[in-house]
Amino acid sequence: MGGAVVDDEPSDVKAPDGGWGWAVLAGGFVITGFSYAFPKAVSVFFKELIREFGVGYSDCAWISSILLAMLYGTGPLCSVLVNKFGCRPVMMVGGLFASLGMILASLATSIIHIYICTGVITGLGLALNFQPSLIMLNRYFSEKRPLANGLSAAGSPVALCCLSPLGQVLQYHYGWRGGFLILGGLLLNCCACGALMRPLVGPKKTQDQAVGEAGKKNKPKKKLLDFSVFKDRGFIIYAIAASIMVLGLFVPPVFVVSYAKEMGNEDTKSALLLTILGFIDIFARPTCGLIAGIKWVRPRCVYLFSFAILFNGITDVISSQATDYPGLVVFCIFFGLSYGMVGALQFEVLMAIVGTKKFSSALGLVLLMEAIAVLVGPPGAGRLLDATHNYMYVFLLAGCEVILASIVICMGNFLCIKKKPDEPEAHLENGAPAEREKLNTEKNRGVGNLETAL
Repeated sequence: MGGAVVDDEPSDVKAPDGGWGWAVLAGGFVITGFSYAFPKAVSVFFKELIREFGVGYSDCAWISSILLAMLYGTGPLCSVLVNKFGCRPVMMVGGLFASLGMILASLATSIIHIYICTGVITGLGLALNFQPSLIMLNRYFSEKRPLANGLSAAGSPVALCCLSPLGQVLQYHYGWRGGFLILGGLLLNCCACGALMRPLVGPKKTQDQAVGEAGKKNKPKKKLLDFSVFKDRGFIIYAIAASIMVLGLFVPPVFVVSYAKEMGNEDTKSALLLTILGFIDIFARPTCGLIAGIKWVRPRCVYLFSFAILFNGITDVISSQATDYPGLVVFCIFFGLSYGMVGALQFEVLMAIVGTKKFSSALGLVLLMEAIAVLVGPPGAGRLLDATHNYMYVFLLAGCEVILASIVICMGNFLCIKKKPDEPEAHLENGAPAEREKLNTEKNRGVGNLETAL
C-alpha cells in the first residue's frame, strides 16, 4: 500500500508514460467526469426540488455549491489520507461515500437533508476519488503528461453530455427521488476506478542496496502535508488567480438551463444546452492538451492558461446580452471551447510549478483556498438573480470575475516572477528555486517551472 504514497515515491522509478498508465488514465477519465459533471447535472432537478420543498432558486443552488466546496475544501484531508494510506484504498472508500449520499438523499424530507446527503456526503466521496486520481496520473505520465491531463479532463464534458439528459429522463419516469437513487447506484463505479490505481513498484534491489537503505531508516518522517509550497511565488500567484477564477467559472453552466427555461423553452430543449456545451468541451480538452505538450509551448503554458481564462470571461460577458435560444446555443459553443481549455491546463500548470513530490500537498492546499470562492459563487449569483430577476447581471458578474483572474495570473507571472539581475541563475521564472544540475535532469518532466528564466 505504501507504494501509492506520493511523497515516498522511489527515486529510481521512472514514469512509464504508457502501459498500465492508460488504465489509470481511463479511471481518471471516469472520476473527473463524475466529480465535475455531478454539480452541474443535479441542476436539472432544481425545478422539482423548488416545487417539492417550496424554496427559491438560490436555496437549490447551494446543492451544487456545497458539492463543489466539498470537492475543493477537503483537499488537505485528501492529501493526508493519500500520503498515509495510498490512493487505491482512499478512492474505493470514497466511491462508497459518493453512492451512499445520493441514496440517502432520495429519502430526504427537507432541503437541509439534500444539503447534507448530496452536498456533504456525496461531495466528500467525490473528493476522495478526484484528488488521488490526479496524483496517480502525475506519477504514471511525464513526457505525455499534458496529453494525459487533457484526455482525463475530457471525462467532465463526456459525463455532462450523458448525465444531463439522463437526469431529465430519470426525473420524467421516476421523479427526482428515483433519479437520485439510480444516480447513487451509478456512483459505485468509482470503486471500480479506484481499483485500477495500481502503485508503481521500483526495480528489485540488490543485497548491497538493501543494506544501504537499512542504514537510512532513521531518517525523519516525511510530512503528510507540506506547507513549504507557500514559499514558491509561482504557487502563490496560481492559488490567488485560481481562487478568483472559480468565483465565476462554474456559474454559467449552473444557470444556463434555467435561463433557457425562463425564455419559454421546454425542459428537454433547455437541457440540450448542457449537452452542446459538453460536446464542444470533449474535443477542446484533448486538443488543448496536445498543444500544451508542444516543445515550444510547454515551458510557457502559464500564458496559454491565462489566455484560456480570458477567453472564458469574455464569453460570459458577451453572452449576457443573449435574448433567444440561438444566442444561448452560440454561447454554449464558445463557453465549451474556453472551459475545455481551462480544464485541460489548470492542473498541468500546477504540476509544472511544484513538481511531483509536492504535488499532493500543493493540490490539497490550492483546492482548499478555492473552496471558499466555490461556496460563494453560485449561491451569490442566485441571490443576485432573486434580487434582479435578470440573468444578464449573473453572467456579467461571472465574466468580470474570470477576466480578473486571467489578469492576475498573467501579470503576476510576467511582473513578479521574472528573474532579477541579482538572483542566481538557477532560479526559475515561476519563483521555484532549483539547482542547475537538477534543472537539467528534470526539465523533461516539467518539474519546477513554467518558463525558464533567460
